Amino acid sequence: MARGKSAKGTAIKPIEMRRCVACRSVRHKSELVRMVKSNDEIFIDTAGKVEGRGAYVCRSAECVQALRKRRGLEKTFKLKVPNEFYEMLKETVLM
Repeated sequence: MARGKSAKGTAIKPIEMRRCVACRSVRHKSELVRMVKSNDEIFIDTAGKVEGRGAYVCRSAECVQALRKRRGLEKTFKLKVPNEFYEMLKETVLM
């Protein structure tokens, strides 16, 4: 059996795992919130389809707080992240 094929010969979809930039845990893509940097702007990508540099965070207030405290997004995107963005992210996570 070839790699990436099932016993019937059909292609197997890869499991989409991503790492949270705050707690560093690896989770399924659907369990995380994606943030994108595009043209020196940062925003939340709810659809997961926007082009640009992406980073993921767990859907928990603790991870958002840790991300803010450790300046994880600023390091990842090499960009100053306003406090309003963290508040908006926290609201999105708690939905």
